[in-house]
Amino acid sequence: MTRLQPPHSLGQGVSAFFTTRADGNLATHVGDDPLLVAQNRSRLRTVLPAEPIWLSQVHGNAVHEVTQREELSAPILADASVTTLPSVVLAILTADCLPVLIADFEGRVVGAAHAGWRGLADGVLEATVRTMRSHVADTQLRAWIGPAIHQARYEVGEEVRVAMLRDCHDGGEVGACDDGEFRPAAEGLFIPSTAQGKWLFDLPGMATLRLQQLGVTVMPWATPCTTSNPEQFWSYRRDRSRGRTAGCIWIDPTLNLI
Repeated sequence: MTRLQPPHSLGQGVSAFFTTRADGNLATHVGDDPLLVAQNRSRLRTVLPAEPIWLSQVHGNAVHEVTQREELSAPILADASVTTLPSVVLAILTADCLPVLIADFEGRVVGAAHAGWRGLADGVLEATVRTMRSHVADTQLRAWIGPAIHQARYEVGEEVRVAMLRDCHDGGEVGACDDGEFRPAAEGLFIPSTAQGKWLFDLPGMATLRLQQLGVTVMPWATPCTTSNPEQFWSYRRDRSRGRTAGCIWIDPTLNLI
């Protein structure tokens, strides 16, 4: 199985990776052959300590907290998940949107978030970080931003720019927006496109900015562009692809402290 590994450890005893197109489509909701998807997930399961917590992602900011081990039969409508339990695998599916994996440096809590522009505008990263800190108050968090569409290929309308530059989210927690530094930095992530009223938007850059405003360390990594690499990644923007790759993270009790 082909997997992208983090450039550095996310935390003590934390395992994480991103799959690629070579690993097959892992989404059940995009019209692919259910048998093939099941086979792909079965292969993925062989390198994991447990079946992943799959979410029904809806481009919102809801965070699912995994506080006990249980068989989940009903769909989980959320765009992020958090756990402090060892060997519980959190998973995010993407094909242009940002998969963001987050861990406490001491390996006490992990989180995974699906962040397209709607999720970012609604505060999905802030909600994820807030939930993680509710479990471990003194946590030092590191984030790994995975493969996603890059600015040169991501043309958006004025409504996206307006949504992304709002001063604060309804849920609070983004108090740094009030200090006069956030908005100018965020505005720099939009470049006028050749089409009238359109902008080229730096989605990974916006996620990085929001995480840094929250005091989260973003791991330095050349995030691959999904749209520009058809051999390695699916892209909904490029070809309305039915495929999805996965980002997985878990606390691994078998790893030695680093």
